[in-house]
Amino acid sequence: MKRMWIIVALFLVAPGLLFTVSCAKKKVVSEPGISEADKAAAEKAREEELARQRALEEQRLKEEEAMRKKLAEERARFENEDIYFEFDSATLLPMAQEILKKKAQYLKANPKLSVVIEGHCDERGTNEYNLALGDRRAKSAMQFLIDLGIPASRMTAISYGEERPVDPGHNEEAWAKNRRAHFVIE
Repeated sequence: MKRMWIIVALFLVAPGLLFTVSCAKKKVVSEPGISEADKAAAEKAREEELARQRALEEQRLKEEEAMRKKLAEERARFENEDIYFEFDSATLLPMAQEILKKKAQYLKANPKLSVVIEGHCDERGTNEYNLALGDRRAKSAMQFLIDLGIPASRMTAISYGEERPVDPGHNEEAWAKNRRAHFVIE
């Protein structure tokens, strides 16, 4: 009988103990509060970091813009600097050779670019003769660039003869300007 009381007590007391332990309120442990000074310091540090990042981005954009401007200027210089020829000649003058050396350096520095070399003449002579002379001038410049290491596959020679004068005048000064090879980047 004593045993029975122990068993009954265990069946009644044990679940009661489990119920009271499992439903006990837990203590909430709170972290110490962050002071206003700490919050202000953290906000200031965040703002300083954002300002630093903005300054870096602005600097990067300025450098990018300067590089684009430099490339545009180099391209314009390449295209706007013609070489000139003597009357009825496709022989490269020393000044023309110097200009072509600079153009070769530019083309080597920009291997993805290709160029059209246009041969031009003054108005004297027949259309057929001037087209042939313009072709010889363009090919003369092209051959010089090939000799400097520029692949022929990156260049195209074309003749416009007297069709596209730079100076429409009818005197030696105008004719000298029109006897040229012009370069256009594709």
